[in-house]
Amino acid sequence: MKLYTYFSNQQRLALVVLIVVIISLQFFFVFYKGLKTDTFDIPPKTYLKFQKEVDSLIEDQRKSSAPKIYPFNPNYITDHKGYTLGMTVEEIDRLLAYRANNKWVNTTKEFQRVTKVSDSLLNKIAPYFKFPNWVAKSTVNSVREKSFSQKLDLNKATAKQLQKVHGIGDFYSKQIVRFRDSFEDGFISDIQLQGIRGLTPEVIENVLRDFTVKTPRVIQKIDLNSATIEQLVSIEIIDYELAYEIIELRMLRDGYNAIEELTKVKGFPKEKFEIIKLYLSLN
Repeated sequence: MKLYTYFSNQQRLALVVLIVVIISLQFFFVFYKGLKTDTFDIPPKTYLKFQKEVDSLIEDQRKSSAPKIYPFNPNYITDHKGYTLGMTVEEIDRLLAYRANNKWVNTTKEFQRVTKVSDSLLNKIAPYFKFPNWVAKSTVNSVREKSFSQKLDLNKATAKQLQKVHGIGDFYSKQIVRFRDSFEDGFISDIQLQGIRGLTPEVIENVLRDFTVKTPRVIQKIDLNSATIEQLVSIEIIDYELAYEIIELRMLRDGYNAIEELTKVKGFPKEKFEIIKLYLSLN
């Protein structure tokens, strides 16, 4: 009673309210615990059935969200494309280096030989490889490669004969004949087909399966270390600007030691080196 009279009316009221709240909370927790039920016991068979359904739904979701692979030409695989296919950086770099040399992958085995991908990865992605139609035809033709004697002379071939080659239509057959006839006595070598704009390496390869230069044009080769500008510009592909650069570098080097040094000339068309080389000698 002494403690009770010690507090003011307001303090006593607050104390009573606090006690009521504490007791109410105790009753609430006891009541809530009484309402809480135990976990239901699920039979193992039922549980496994539900688990399989959940796993099936998860797998369907994973397949639907995974990127789809559409048929593609493996020659045009990029870094990103190769990564999504599961290729390593080294495997992608091998393919890109191979293509940088203007070489093409034409079969699944050749793709594996170049990239060195594993059998498991190859089996996974090979069904999506889509090579051009001419590859399939050339693969069949390559089984029976023609000998030199069986091939027709490219310097005597008609446009009609050339049209039979896969990839050579009316336009390119006439272009080949027109370009060949622009030289007196025709081509010196098969490689001069590279001088025809628009002919891809694959189409040229198709031509050379059935044709080759059997009667090459006889020429007087030009000495690279004594050639004049007028002599150099008589060579196909070389113009006056390039001829000037060739002579300029020759003077700086005090002469060329090898014809291959021409590739060091400013603006020299390296892809046409083999054609230019046909006309040159080094004394």
